[in-house]
Amino acid sequence: MNTINKELALPVSDSLLLPLTKLISNTTHDALTINFRDPNYSSEHGGFHPVEIRLEKMAEHWNLCYITEFCFVGHGGYAELVKALDFDFNFGVFQSINGEILLDAAMEFYPIWEQNFVCYWQDLEIFEVSISTD
Repeated sequence: MNTINKELALPVSDSLLLPLTKLISNTTHDALTINFRDPNYSSEHGGFHPVEIRLEKMAEHWNLCYITEFCFVGHGGYAELVKALDFDFNFGVFQSINGEILLDAAMEFYPIWEQNFVCYWQDLEIFEVSISTD
């Protein structure tokens, strides 16, 4: 069965879970990392931040482990890709500007973040998607 567990600390919606389920429907692996990349994103020109989603299979369902958004910090040859926002469904939420965030605060902005991400991925088709297994 390829369903994703909906019992999470944050309000992950079907708008994200359904396309993710479709994306992983034919896999035989027990762990997947899905990468969403804007091929035009750079430290010089900006663009849409890369996102990584980790799923692990447990018994009958997939568990959403984390959703991490990255961004460049610095310029030119000194720029590096760092975590900007990390929704870790086992440990909590981290934002590079504020550090750890209380779950109540994350509950308020997660739906907005998710809605934007789904729009960029599904509606605008901004991202190239790749799946790695381990």
